[in-house]
Amino acid sequence: MTSDGTQAKKWGINNDYGKLHDVLLGRPDYFKWVDAGPLIGRTLANAEKTGVRFDLQRAQAQHAEMVSIFEENGTKCYYLDSDEALHRNFFARDSSAMTPWGALICHMQLKCRRADYATAIKFYQENDIPIWKFATAGHFEGGDFNIIEPGRVLIGYCGERSEKEGSEQVAEFVRAEGWEAVTAPISREFVHMDGLIVPLAEKLVVACVDAMEPWLVDVVRGWGIDIVEVEYREAKNLGVNLVALGDGKVLSMAGATELNGKMRALGFEVYDPDMSMFTLGGGGVHCLSQALCRDEV
Repeated sequence: MTSDGTQAKKWGINNDYGKLHDVLLGRPDYFKWVDAGPLIGRTLANAEKTGVRFDLQRAQAQHAEMVSIFEENGTKCYYLDSDEALHRNFFARDSSAMTPWGALICHMQLKCRRADYATAIKFYQENDIPIWKFATAGHFEGGDFNIIEPGRVLIGYCGERSEKEGSEQVAEFVRAEGWEAVTAPISREFVHMDGLIVPLAEKLVVACVDAMEPWLVDVVRGWGIDIVEVEYREAKNLGVNLVALGDGKVLSMAGATELNGKMRALGFEVYDPDMSMFTLGGGGVHCLSQALCRDEV
């Protein structure tokens, strides 16, 4: 109970597909394209041929459309503080990860994001959201903390962002709570585990099977989970990186046309805004958002 006698809000998630009530975002006030990994690196390397250019006003409009979709679906949006020095902290998935036990504060590797944890800690403290653990053994980022279903987490590492030592430490944190945690190396071109596999609904995920190690695919299928397969050509452009809103609704992106068609054929209502300033700049809608509270399942 709170001091005024009302019931305290129960923060945390035990899944990543139940009805989404609260989400942590940032504001791309200081967004710019800088070489910060393989995804944006590919954009910059090919810009002379493709003609793509960064446009901050377009990025802000795209982000606003994403926010409107969350709000239209009854999701309350919270924001990390903008900071000119932390010009990529609005990719709110990575500086922390939400769990059933509170927030995990992450330890990011990229120099331009190394201090993002400061805005994350400030947010949780100011909103009375419990902090569960701190990743300290090695670099670890929230995009590699992937709750597939209650009691089961996939934890990735590519080395350039999350490292094996950090991932193994976080896995031990999870196991100490009685949950199963599987760690797995992933290709650097997908950056984080949420570039390869994301929950869609109960016993259903989207995943780029061709880019996952066969043993890892066997683990997921061994859990009795069905996979909506995403082709490599869409996955390499962050097609997997969607957000389940719950109630049969999904926040996807315009670039994942084949996947969006598959999900609609399964009966999902799919939102597919143009998020190209972000996907070309290194992250999709899942990278941009950190679920704070969902219906437990």
